[in-house]
Amino acid sequence: MKYEEKMFVSGNEAVALGVCLSRPHVISAYPITPQTVVVERLSELVEDGSIDADFMHVESEHSALSAAMGSSAVGARTFTATSSQGLLYMAECLHYASGGRFPIVMMNANRSLALPWSIYGDLRDSLSLLDSGWIQVYVEDAQEALDMIIQGYKIAEHKEVLTPFMVNLDGFVLTHTYELVQVPNQQEVDHFLPPFETVNKMALDAPKSLGFSSTPQDNLEFKYQQHMAMMKSIEIIEASDREFGQRFGRTYGGMVDAYKCEDADAVLITLGSITGTARIVIDQLREEGLKVGLFKIRYMRPFPVNEIRELGRKVKAIGVLDKDISFGYEGTIFTNVNSALVGPDSPKVTMNFVGGFGGRNISKAEIAKMFHDLLFAMKGKPYDRVNFVNLGVKTNEIRK
Repeated sequence: MKYEEKMFVSGNEAVALGVCLSRPHVISAYPITPQTVVVERLSELVEDGSIDADFMHVESEHSALSAAMGSSAVGARTFTATSSQGLLYMAECLHYASGGRFPIVMMNANRSLALPWSIYGDLRDSLSLLDSGWIQVYVEDAQEALDMIIQGYKIAEHKEVLTPFMVNLDGFVLTHTYELVQVPNQQEVDHFLPPFETVNKMALDAPKSLGFSSTPQDNLEFKYQQHMAMMKSIEIIEASDREFGQRFGRTYGGMVDAYKCEDADAVLITLGSITGTARIVIDQLREEGLKVGLFKIRYMRPFPVNEIRELGRKVKAIGVLDKDISFGYEGTIFTNVNSALVGPDSPKVTMNFVGGFGGRNISKAEIAKMFHDLLFAMKGKPYDRVNFVNLGVKTNEIRK
């Protein structure tokens, strides 16, 4: 393992460092809170010569992703970043990018959606676009953010994947919080991430069309190829995590990361930065003799079906913490988890905990209450399938 230095940086700056180490050719940028610092830092790195890249300050988020697609279409390694309404403004281009098999890496600073307006974080922006054909990873801290930018290119650019990659960070909680991170040595990154090469590009010596139409007779086959590439990415994700660990000394578990689940009766499933808080709660409850565990989903697409099913065979109760809801039904993560759990070995209890909207805090006491509710339901007590956390009241009471 070789490191240039340790740095005290925000999550946004960690992303910028990861992009710099990945040697992009084109950075297309449009500012939006709380992502803006990423593209500001990248513009400075381009200006001072740290990155040999073209920096394009465009007029909108739609243009930012359009420019990234155009650059990728001629074989350039590209990066862009966005958040919230900006991600939705890109929605049309998201499908173009995945359908065109352009391995763009994009950072999304998770932020609530209007109305009402909020600059603070939940997961409603990225989770609303799960069907856009992008790989989606959710990181827990600044170190994971930096590392996943580098791994994102490794995975997306694999010849059997060629699928765009979205790295999601919780707005403000991660983007603006400063942490100590290990910054990999450039030479080591170059060994891990070779220059981008692809046959899926326009070139004067091999002209081709990448923006074509299809007929009813062949459209399904194109979409099937996209689906199979996404499924293939699971293998590449796992291999990338192992290789990264061997070279840099850090691994993240691949698709998921389990904590004290081996003998757990009740497990809470989380995404993103709330995972760290949940670990503290689990340690406290373990000291009280309660068999509880944590299951961190890292990738929402592709979805870790096999890992969820294996978890369901071992535990008696699963809770899913959602910073998102599909209005009129339940949390999106909960829907995906329950789909994976269908079968005779599914746990006795599954509960959805919905909260954290617009940046509202989810406390350790509230997470502890989730575990107590799961354990309570395991004993045959009545429970609600969907539960809103801290709805209109402030309470630290835990039902025993």
